[in-house]
Amino acid sequence: MTRPHSPAALARGLTALMGAATVGAAAALWLARGGLGELAGQPYVSTGRLTGLLAADLLLLQVFTMARVPWLERAWGQDRLARWHRLTGFASVWLLLAHLVLISVGYAVTATVGPVDRFVELVLTYPGMLLAATGAGLLLAVVVLSVRAARRRLRYENWHLLHLYAYLGIGLALPHQLWNGTEFVTSPAARAYWWTLYLAAAGSVLLFRLALPWWRSHRHRLRVDRVVHEASDVYSVYLSGRRLDRLAARPGQFLLWRLRTGRGWTRAHPFSLSEAPRADRLRFTFRSGGDDGARLAAAKPGTAVLVEGPFGRLTEDRRHGGGVLLMAAGIGITPMRALLEGMTVDGELTLIYRARTEQELVLRAELDEIAARRGAAIVYLPGSPPPGRVSWLTAELAARRADHEVLADLVPGLAERDVFLCGPPPWMDAARAALRTAGVPARRVHSERFGW
Repeated sequence: MTRPHSPAALARGLTALMGAATVGAAAALWLARGGLGELAGQPYVSTGRLTGLLAADLLLLQVFTMARVPWLERAWGQDRLARWHRLTGFASVWLLLAHLVLISVGYAVTATVGPVDRFVELVLTYPGMLLAATGAGLLLAVVVLSVRAARRRLRYENWHLLHLYAYLGIGLALPHQLWNGTEFVTSPAARAYWWTLYLAAAGSVLLFRLALPWWRSHRHRLRVDRVVHEASDVYSVYLSGRRLDRLAARPGQFLLWRLRTGRGWTRAHPFSLSEAPRADRLRFTFRSGGDDGARLAAAKPGTAVLVEGPFGRLTEDRRHGGGVLLMAAGIGITPMRALLEGMTVDGELTLIYRARTEQELVLRAELDEIAARRGAAIVYLPGSPPPGRVSWLTAELAARRADHEVLADLVPGLAERDVFLCGPPPWMDAARAALRTAGVPARRVHSERFGW
């Protein structure tokens, strides 16, 4: 159960302090090389140096947030790290572009030429600048394609492939600092600092995104045992392997799966465990869509599986004690089904399952069997959503009662329960608002968002 001074809380405080310290160090290097004094005579160049240092620091922090470092993920959770990855990515690219513009303008003033001509000269003649400009262009393209409006027009498979170019952009954008950066060429201490940061970022990616997943996959020898068609577009993949208990996966967590089914197998897919993990079997359940969905659904028995994880903090150690309410919508039932089966509860256990139709209530027979065995209550809520507004309820129920009133009626002692949510983001927002109005403290509401 969660405690104010738990290891996770201490790790969050420590990592937040370390991240802030790197930003402070970048600014301190600028100050140490006369940044403030330079502002009066060369304001563009001085500010350009500062934005370049901050951009480099945030680019490396961006790499750390998605390097899948286990202790970092356990402290913050993948959903929050993904949000920080996105924010630091946007900030670093805009700072990088500001660096290029300010340096070009500053050098143009001293050379009495236009900033565009000066920029072209810098790119073509200064060591590493052509690489840096190419890298900045790649990073800008990734940022543009990561804007929500652009992402909605791309399939996940295509976006994921394009997003990998960010690593190439970072690799190209940073080396010019080795040759041209004032802080590098004049200060051994600064060189040691930046080299340490670069090597730590690159080492984290190589170790935790490549070496560790390969080792785990080899160690556990995961294979597809069978694929079961659960509903119209929902499939469950059963996996066999050896010593799977040593993966230390827990109900509510997800893993990144790569099924070696042919072209496109290298793309990882984050699917939650849809049953409590066993020593000889794991299972994930997913809604098919796009080429990858069809490919996964057609996986043959014996297909090799590469795995990363487990990830996620939607586990029972988030609880504060007492009863538990699980709330799921659509395919969000998968981690809730695992929690229903595997969670240790010292109070009442209730599951509310929302879907558009009776047919979309997948895994219903399993849920009923688990509920009967555990003495849990299940409330099924099939039906279309209310028109004109977002609600966690069906249109029929929302027309008669307020969202929080229905929730309080369905779940006795609601305010004393821990609540676990999983479903589409708008639905979770509506459920969270209803819980807040019904008197459930925010610290007792637990969720993770998955999306690209």
